[in-house]
Amino acid sequence: MRYSQLFGKTTKSIPSDADSVNAKLLTQGGFIQKEISGVYNYLPLGLRVLTKIQNIVRQEMDKIGGQEILMPAMTSEDSWITTSRNGMEVLFHLKGQGDTNLVLNPTHEEVVTPLAQKYLFSYRDLPSAVYQIQNKFRNEARAKSGLLRGREFNMKDLYSFHTDEKDLDRYYEIVKKAYFEIYKRLGLGDITVLTFASGGAFSQFSHEFQTLNENGEDTIYLCKKCKIAINKEIIDTQKTCPECGNDKLETVKATEVGNIFKLRTKFSKAFNFYYLDKDGQKKIIEMGCYGFGPSRTMGTIVEICHDEKGIIWPESIAPYQIHLVGLDLHDDKIKSQVEKLYQDLLNKNIEVLFDDRIDVTAGVKFADADLIGIPTRLVISKRSLENGGIELKKRNEDKSEIISIDSLENTIYCIYG
Repeated sequence: MRYSQLFGKTTKSIPSDADSVNAKLLTQGGFIQKEISGVYNYLPLGLRVLTKIQNIVRQEMDKIGGQEILMPAMTSEDSWITTSRNGMEVLFHLKGQGDTNLVLNPTHEEVVTPLAQKYLFSYRDLPSAVYQIQNKFRNEARAKSGLLRGREFNMKDLYSFHTDEKDLDRYYEIVKKAYFEIYKRLGLGDITVLTFASGGAFSQFSHEFQTLNENGEDTIYLCKKCKIAINKEIIDTQKTCPECGNDKLETVKATEVGNIFKLRTKFSKAFNFYYLDKDGQKKIIEMGCYGFGPSRTMGTIVEICHDEKGIIWPESIAPYQIHLVGLDLHDDKIKSQVEKLYQDLLNKNIEVLFDDRIDVTAGVKFADADLIGIPTRLVISKRSLENGGIELKKRNEDKSEIISIDSLENTIYCIYG
């Protein structure tokens, strides 16, 4: 992609209502643009990052037997009345044709349960798991912190259906491992911990995945030995590590990036969702729910992976692999060299953002590259060519080096090609 043609550009202006690092840097970097409070447009750079996060999640869900579906964002209020959740404060209520009452879904238990009921009848159909990646809507009283707490946000929700509690427990542990693999691939593995939280009306506990973040909005109590934590909301009833019994827990700040529940039979009972066992007897379905927020995780990564110059994207989700900067482009010889390198990279299926602007200073181009945060920067200029080739700099390192064009084969092409 040529920067001169990119829809959405960097800006030095800081949004007056940017109350978080991610809101500030993602807007300045040309990744998102605020529509209204808690609702954002994703520009090309931002959508590329979001899609890469979604695809990592999708791959890990497929590995554990999840089948992807897509459910409607809007549904009748009737199902919410069935589960007695139609009075939830976060629900957006709408009026449809014929004075029908509609809801914008903040979650999809009320949709997926009657849907699964149409296809799962026998023990032979179980266990089964379906997931979707879709936007949700919650009427937050105070949307804040950029992508961390919005009124419209992107969510992966997986739902599992089981013959009994034992099988639910088995699959629940499989999902836990899959989530940790996701965070590892996103570059958050070492700082994301399993956190015990209230299970509400479903079970004694639910589990949150909390990423340690000194600016996080949650307070958790961490057992460093086990890397397990307790959410502040249940610390009065669970004062020691659930794993080892350690009572010397460290108080830390964190951001929730995932939440999983054993729903048990709450929704299956509401919808009279039964299956027939081997003996032809009706048994209630056990259910689990597993949420992951790609957009929220995107914001969390920016909160953690940045410096005073801008974002530092992990390689797995960076919008592009290479930020190619051409300087002295008034010189036809240099312009020809840069254009050739750009085409060579594209021909090797390497993702490149090429700053091809002519009437822009080197300082502006470098500042934009730092703000956007692509992992590897390549610079071709009169100076670099005089010094032997191309200047290579990693975004998370201070020093650059000059490499020959021929050595790209062993540096860039082998890594990304």
